[in-house]
Amino acid sequence: MAGHSKWANIQHRKKRQDNKRGKLFTKLIKEITVAAREGGGDADSNPRLRLALDKAFSGNMNKETVEKAINRGAGTLEGVNYEELTYEGYSSAGVAVIVECVTDNKNRTVAEVRHAFSKFAGNLGSSGSVSYLFKKIGVISYDDLSDKADEVIDFAIEHNVLDIIQEENYVEIHTDAKDYLNITKVLKDNNYIFDNAELEMHADTSIELDEEASESFLKFIDALEDLDDVQNVYTNAEYPEDLN
Repeated sequence: MAGHSKWANIQHRKKRQDNKRGKLFTKLIKEITVAAREGGGDADSNPRLRLALDKAFSGNMNKETVEKAINRGAGTLEGVNYEELTYEGYSSAGVAVIVECVTDNKNRTVAEVRHAFSKFAGNLGSSGSVSYLFKKIGVISYDDLSDKADEVIDFAIEHNVLDIIQEENYVEIHTDAKDYLNITKVLKDNNYIFDNAELEMHADTSIELDEEASESFLKFIDALEDLDDVQNVYTNAEYPEDLN
């Protein structure tokens, strides 16, 4: 079987993030609405809302759209009532899968997620059936640090991050979830502006897939990510280095 590496997984995740940018605004509007509903409309006292707003503005979402989403969540403007749902299960290859959703229709969402699992011979499990394999971490990435890579890495080490992955000019910093907001703020305050930052679920152990299994599995993940109610999909798949 072909070799595996952290970088192979990062390449595939980056590619998927690029492919999802067309749906980015819809997902962010939902996230802003839910964050405002759960923690209030003041970003200074609502870390989750601050994260969502940072993403929205970095993606050039206009201020009026953002304010409407906040007001809907805070209850000062009528709108759709969203609910957060998380589904867990296994693919046909035994890969653990977590699917995070935001929906206004629970019955529709569970039916669509269950159909995707069934279509690709996976099994939707009960709550907690795979989540114990994952932990939440902060992931901060720089796509091109050609002139500042060493400087940013040294700075990150000084702030006790969990891990740093470097491949040529690309740098990815992993932080403890509780330190994530502080580290992103410190990086920005020191003008180390990152290309992407978010909280993600990362698995402690992984399942290595060969090229054939990877291609089938990625079609399954595409089917999940194409669902309108799906916000994020996390897995413990590890892809071969030579997968196209």
